[in-house]
Amino acid sequence: MLWPTIATLAGLALLISLGNWQMRRLAWKQHLTENITERVHRDPLPLEAVDAAAARGDDIEYTRVAAQGQWLHDREMHLYALDASHGPGFYIITPLKLADGSVLLVNRGFVPNELKETAQRAEGLVAGDVRVVGLVRGPEAHGAFVPPNELKRNIWYWRDIAAMGAEAAGGADGGTAHVHAFFVDAEKEPVPPGGWPIGGTTRLELPNRHLEYALTWYGLAATLVGVFAAFAVARWRRKGTDAGT
Repeated sequence: MLWPTIATLAGLALLISLGNWQMRRLAWKQHLTENITERVHRDPLPLEAVDAAAARGDDIEYTRVAAQGQWLHDREMHLYALDASHGPGFYIITPLKLADGSVLLVNRGFVPNELKETAQRAEGLVAGDVRVVGLVRGPEAHGAFVPPNELKRNIWYWRDIAAMGAEAAGGADGGTAHVHAFFVDAEKEPVPPGGWPIGGTTRLELPNRHLEYALTWYGLAATLVGVFAAFAVARWRRKGTDAGT
C-alpha cells in the first residue's frame, strides 16, 4: 500500500491546491468587479489627472474620464467587433485632437459592416469642439489566435496602441503630436447625428467561473479519496481472505 498511498496523497495535494488557487482567483475577480462598478459611477476625471495617475504607475483601467477637442475623422481606424444585436462590424477608433495639440484615441462606438466607410454615415462626422466622456482602456496583447492587424486596409483585430498612435499622429501636426498611451471607450450618450456609431461598448461583466472550477477540483479530490478508500478496503479484504486460506 506504500506507493498507492504516496501517489494518492500527491494527487490529493495537487487537486486541493488547484481548488484553493481558483478560490483566490474568485476573490480577486470579485474585488476587480467591485472596483469596476465603483469607478464607472464616479464623476469623470479630467484627462490631466488620468495622465498623472498613469505616470505614477497607478491602475487607471475603467477610470471615467472627460476630454475636449476636435475629431480627426480622416484618420479614423476600424477595429473588428461583434455586437449581440447587429452582428459583425467595427468599433470606430477616432483620434481626438486636444487643445494642447496632443491626440487621444477614442472608441466612438460600434457600426455594422455596411456602415464601415465614413461616406455611409456622414451625419455622424461631427465637426468643431466636442466633449467626450468615457472609460479608460489600456493596451492589450496580441493573442495567439487573433489575426494580425491589416494597416493597409485599415482593419484592426486587436488594440495595438503603439501602431494606432502612429497612425493617429500622422494626421496631426505632421506626425509629431503626442498620443496618450491609452484608449477611451466613449459613453453611449450623447448619440451622434444619424445614430452611428453606437457608444457605450465597454464590457463591464467579466466572466467569472472560478467557483465552478474550484468545486470541480475539490470534487475530484473527494473522488480520489473515495477511490483510494475502496481500493484499500478491497486490498485488506483480499489479504484477510488469503490469510484465512
